[in-house]
Amino acid sequence: MPATFSEAGADVTSCPKRMTFGPCGGVRADGACEMQPEPCVFGAVVPWPGPPAAGVAVTAPLVLTDLSVPPGDAATLSATVRTLAASCDAMLVGEHQDRPDFPPGLLARIVHAAGGSPWVTLACRDRNRVVLEQELLGLRHDGLATVLCVTGDGRAYDVRPEVTQVFDLDGTRLASLAASLGLPTAVAETPTAAPTALRPSRLVQKQLAGAGIAVLNHTDSSARLAAFMAEARQAGLVIPVVAAVAVYTDARSAAALGALPGLDLSPSLVADVLNAADPVTAGIDAAVAHARELLAIDGIAGVNLSGLASGRGVEFAAEVQAEVGRRIRAEHPR
Repeated sequence: MPATFSEAGADVTSCPKRMTFGPCGGVRADGACEMQPEPCVFGAVVPWPGPPAAGVAVTAPLVLTDLSVPPGDAATLSATVRTLAASCDAMLVGEHQDRPDFPPGLLARIVHAAGGSPWVTLACRDRNRVVLEQELLGLRHDGLATVLCVTGDGRAYDVRPEVTQVFDLDGTRLASLAASLGLPTAVAETPTAAPTALRPSRLVQKQLAGAGIAVLNHTDSSARLAAFMAEARQAGLVIPVVAAVAVYTDARSAAALGALPGLDLSPSLVADVLNAADPVTAGIDAAVAHARELLAIDGIAGVNLSGLASGRGVEFAAEVQAEVGRRIRAEHPR
């Protein structure tokens, strides 16, 4: 049986990710843990102890875009950034359970050298605390990047089973550590993940830990996101928030988004794009329209162009993202 949750904190030994400030974004719709067939042990929000941390204020990019590039390929990364830099304010380098990439500091330097503003994801799954501290110190030394602090999704049982999953820290404690070092610190939240009632308050606890900006996972409607934001702001959220806009123009790019836990897409909208006479144009139009809706929500300061964008290769996908970014910036000049 799973351990009983206490509002003073969860039994760390019973959470497979050893989280103190849960629940993570991978909780299934039925409340089950993503890593074991038992209920998530977090039944309430764990409050951040002590006074609010003094984090670094972060100006929200109007357009933050995912960088979907092959790992360990500096030339392709640089070329992609050059395609995106004119229309996207910042580039988010993700972290994946099945494909090791360059270290975060090196990724930030490559993106910056190619003309982009780097955001790098730092996850707790594959690094112990000492290595996380080293990565943060390196990022502080360079002074180039905003760091997105996440716990990290659990590695699937059949993906590199010989590799240990560490989880010395969770995303909230990592954000606190990053903020204490003076780094621009971002955190993630999934409004649609169970238990949904806890998500607004949980984001506020990350703000109290020192986060200067938040990036949200997808919701299936702007109304649902607006309700989440209203609850979060009522609970005390004041940091800027970047909301996810799914960018897909074919079946492969739509499926890549739909396969990820916590990412809710509207089935009817996906069908409209894929069944259009010109799915590329339809996908771009849908992304711009969705961005327009999200940016009208109180507290949403920017959008994250999320996903593969196209299954027709990295270069074509970057051109799709760049066009979405251009159109969003044309509608919302700063």
